[in-house]
Parts: sequence; C-alpha cells; structure tokens
Amino acid sequence: MKPIIIYTDGGCRGNPGPGGWAYIINTETIEKSRSGGDTYTTNNKMELTAVIRSLEAILQDIDLSTRKIELHTDSQYVKNGISTWIKNWVRNGWMTAAKKPVKNKELWIELKEVSDKLDVTWKWVKGHAGDPLNEACDQMVNQEMSKIQ
Repeated sequence: MKPIIIYTDGGCRGNPGPGGWAYIINTETIEKSRSGGDTYTTNNKMELTAVIRSLEAILQDIDLSTRKIELHTDSQYVKNGISTWIKNWVRNGWMTAAKKPVKNKELWIELKEVSDKLDVTWKWVKGHAGDPLNEACDQMVNQEMSKIQ
C-alpha cells in the first residue's frame, strides 16, 4: 500500500500577527483538507499547528492510522525540530543547546505525542516553488488570514 501523503503549511501576516494553518491529506481514494487561524500568533506556531492537526486527523481514522505517512512541510523549523532537535530538547529538559527554554514547547510536546503514535517520514519541500499541494495549502493559509484581518 502506498504511503499517505500529507502537505502542511502555516503563516502569519506580521510575526506575530493574524495567522493561518492548513493541511491536505491524500490517499489512493480520498483527499481531505482543513484549515484554521488565530488572531494573534507566530509563523512557527501556525506551522506546528498544521502538522499536529493533520496527524490528529489520521489518528481519528483507524484505517489510516496504521499506514506509513509522508509528511511534506516547507518549514525547516518543523522538519528539523521533530526529526533531529527534539531528541536533545527532551534529554536536556526542554532546553536548547544555548541553555534557553525551547520556544513553543507546548506545541512540540503535542507534536511529539501524536507523531510517536504514527509511522511518519518527514519531508521538506521548498515553499512557493510550484509544488501543487504546497501551493494549495498556502492558498488556504492566506484565505484564513484574510478572514481574520
């Protein structure tokens, strides 16, 4: 069986400012998308929220929750954070290498808890480079931000 393909995106106008997040889930038989926003947030919080919400959606579907997942994000912060940095953050009591508290700790904990229940491969995709699903997520994010402003 082919892996589930997920694309996520998040952003805000101003940093902080009004923000939006979005995801698209693709399997052989379904395409599911969702988006949301926040009146005052940061880009990184929205990127993390998009990923968390997409994986929560997978966990809610017993048929999907046992499958391999390829999660595509245009955020190096998310990809590197969950695949590399988080191991040291946990070991160091949620402190960075510079001995400062990890920003967005509550979202990183939430992401770790949900992703640990799934078989996720993390993929980075260059944003605004013509990838159709990345562009579609970006459009949904911008629509959410426009609703708020």
